[in-house]
Amino acid sequence: MKEKMPSSVQFVRGVGPRYAEVLKKLNINTVKDLLYYFPRTYQDRSQFTPIKYIRPGYEVTVQGEIIKIEENKIRKGLSILKATITDGSDVLNGVWFNQNYIKKQLKKGQTYIFSGKLNEKSFRFRKKEISNPVFEKVDKGDSIHTGRIVPIYPLTSGVTQKRLRTIIYNALNDYAHHLTDYLPGFIRKKYKFPDISRSIWGLHFPENREHYIYSRRRLAFEELFFLQLLVLKRKKGIIESRGINHKDEGEVIKKFLKLLPFRLTAAQKRVWREIKADMEKPTPMQRLLQGDVGSGKTIIAALALIETMANGYQGVFMAPTEILAEQHYLKLKDLLEPLGYRTALLVGGITGSQRENIERGIEEKKIDLIVGTHTLFQERINYFSLGLVVIDEQHRFGVEQRFKLEKKGDNPDVLVMTATPIPRTMALTIYGDLDLSIIDELPPGRSPVITTWRTQNSRKRIYSFVKEKLEEGRQAYVVCPVIEPSEELEVVSALEIKEKLEDKYLKGYNVGLLHGKLPPEEKKQVMEDFRQGVIDVLVSTTVVEVGVDVPNATIMIIENADRFGLAQLHQLRGRVGRGKYQSYCILIGNPTTEEGKRRLKVMTSLNDGFEIADEDLKIRGPGEFFGTRQHGIPDLKVASLIKDKKLLQLARQEAFNIIYSTRDWQDKYRNLKERIDELDLKI
Repeated sequence: MKEKMPSSVQFVRGVGPRYAEVLKKLNINTVKDLLYYFPRTYQDRSQFTPIKYIRPGYEVTVQGEIIKIEENKIRKGLSILKATITDGSDVLNGVWFNQNYIKKQLKKGQTYIFSGKLNEKSFRFRKKEISNPVFEKVDKGDSIHTGRIVPIYPLTSGVTQKRLRTIIYNALNDYAHHLTDYLPGFIRKKYKFPDISRSIWGLHFPENREHYIYSRRRLAFEELFFLQLLVLKRKKGIIESRGINHKDEGEVIKKFLKLLPFRLTAAQKRVWREIKADMEKPTPMQRLLQGDVGSGKTIIAALALIETMANGYQGVFMAPTEILAEQHYLKLKDLLEPLGYRTALLVGGITGSQRENIERGIEEKKIDLIVGTHTLFQERINYFSLGLVVIDEQHRFGVEQRFKLEKKGDNPDVLVMTATPIPRTMALTIYGDLDLSIIDELPPGRSPVITTWRTQNSRKRIYSFVKEKLEEGRQAYVVCPVIEPSEELEVVSALEIKEKLEDKYLKGYNVGLLHGKLPPEEKKQVMEDFRQGVIDVLVSTTVVEVGVDVPNATIMIIENADRFGLAQLHQLRGRVGRGKYQSYCILIGNPTTEEGKRRLKVMTSLNDGFEIADEDLKIRGPGEFFGTRQHGIPDLKVASLIKDKKLLQLARQEAFNIIYSTRDWQDKYRNLKERIDELDLKI
């Protein structure tokens, strides 16, 4: 009888206390961590090539008997060990430099498997040699390193493939059968999934391609299934809790819509109906509003805030940065003050008596709408009656922060907004507990922004074009990756480009500067001057990425554009094209990587945010798309949000059936509940 699974990895055969410390660098602490430390790729060493047919440049695996072992000391500090094997068709030498200890592992007359690349130089001299081949003696036991499909693991200093592979193999042999199979039997049967032990074996040491495919499919499904169980359990908890039953405030809404200088688009009207219906239900609203840059999300947020304030509640609008909070505050103040609502800004930069007055006003309900940053959920802030929380650009906050803000009231309604188009698979995974509304239409009269990519040699011509547009009365943005010059980074800084524009390219025009280090009052003044047309060209860092609205600005120039991600480039481009004039986005960059070139090509060929998001997901992968950890979702070890779209739909459906269709599911599936609770604690 094999022993039960110990907790610490040090008790696995071949590890011990000292090597356990080394494995910590790979985040391997327990036996379970080791079993779930999956290969990054594989090498097929299962097919033996007759020595007679091997040629240089190819990875080959051969099997033969050792007929000679010789050791030569060439000079001080250089010795060569050579083992000659034959399979009857020809002979092959395995050659090792300064690794004489290997001699003890080789025995003349025994059969071995050698894997490696044939040395081209030796082949020219009519010899066949492999330098440092992976080798294994053929005996009754399983081969681990050759003669099979071999796993290749991510490594760190002090860890070799051979040793890690052996340790994982030992752990699988001794403990894989002790793993709890959390996947319900009826699901395994329905989809013909192998059990957990066979699946884990199949990902580390697959017997063949089919074994790997079935194992990967099962483990990917399991990851997505438990993730969906978690988000749907959270969602069901929200549905079953009592929230604010807002009453229809149609008259105030009508009055507000009449004050607007434009009409809502069909998409805005549809989305507002969805949000209004949610707010007028007795359960808390949890909705994600997704819309491309310039699609009019702020107006929808204003409508929802009016509905809660007209019902006698307070509204909160949270933005990721102080500058964005300030911009939203100014916009919402202008929109809501004519209706008699009192608005306040609360950010980290506001201190002393001014802050105390705002906090007192919130507590005594002298303020109806509070716009701010993460400061809004600090312990010292006490809301009189919180009815609606609007969170802008949720991907910059964690799920935990969202929950903290919700706890400030008695189950307030929550509206999460993002201008970053999220592929559907991503939305289901990250925001699976939220209902989804999409504004899939831009306001009328918006023509697509013409986007071009130019190298740094074209700067003179680019700014000559800018000059022409300035002469016509338009304005321009110039965005740089950094504020000040840097010796380490070969990039154009905002300070440098401002100087060049004033002294050389755009002499006589008013060039402004905006960046995160400016005092709040100065930032506000710069933005106001740009809005009013006092500043012709605004040189900025990415603080203008979201929320700035200047319809007369028709040119967006992005210096070192290859340094920015696709989502960021798309957001920046969205700052122009907001008025009646044709707008342009000029990407300046000399990318040195294929990824950098690909991003700029995508930007010049696509305008649709969702198509760009799909490309971004393909280029960067889901882990980096938002930085999944901060979202409260675990890193996916097996599943891929790009490859496993169908599997995600199946996993969500099965999770939905259990959570919503199975009475007393928590008693019926205790294993599932344990696993979900464990996942919830981790994230």
